[in-house]
Amino acid sequence: MNPEPHAAPPRATPPRGPAAWLGQVALYGLFALAIGVFSQWPPYRHLGPDEALIKVSFTRVGKPVGECRTLSAEELARLPPNMRQPVVCPRERSPVTVEVDLDGRNVLRRSAAPGGLSRDGASALYERLVVPAGEHRLSVRLSDDARARATPYQRQETVKLVPGQVLVIDFDVAKGGITMD
Repeated sequence: MNPEPHAAPPRATPPRGPAAWLGQVALYGLFALAIGVFSQWPPYRHLGPDEALIKVSFTRVGKPVGECRTLSAEELARLPPNMRQPVVCPRERSPVTVEVDLDGRNVLRRSAAPGGLSRDGASALYERLVVPAGEHRLSVRLSDDARARATPYQRQETVKLVPGQVLVIDFDVAKGGITMD
């Protein structure tokens, strides 16, 4: 008694001959040739022959948008015991604003909003500026406090950019604020 009366009998695969192997090698060769051609053509120019690149890239947590406040005894009494903290601070953070001047002319002014559902995360910014190579007066200002009128972080420097150079402007508290590498 056959348990599967409608099952087809297994077919034997024919052995592969030299023509099949040569066809497979030819197809792999054509595929490799296509990859080689398109990896070199068309030529890609990252920058022009007399251009340099300035990248502004940072991630920074702004200051809180408001001051912390002390709760009164009545306010504390209305809260459940597990939520009775005498000082309450806002979660929301200030947006981070950066400005870049090149030779006295403003070339970038961006504000990065804080991340997160409660707007309590870090602000991230990435911008590319293609500039002519040569010596430039660079001024960078960064503000991370919406309550302050003054810009707390500033840096001015004369930089000599060679063609094809990439100058990265970042923010690092351990290095004193705005860095230019």
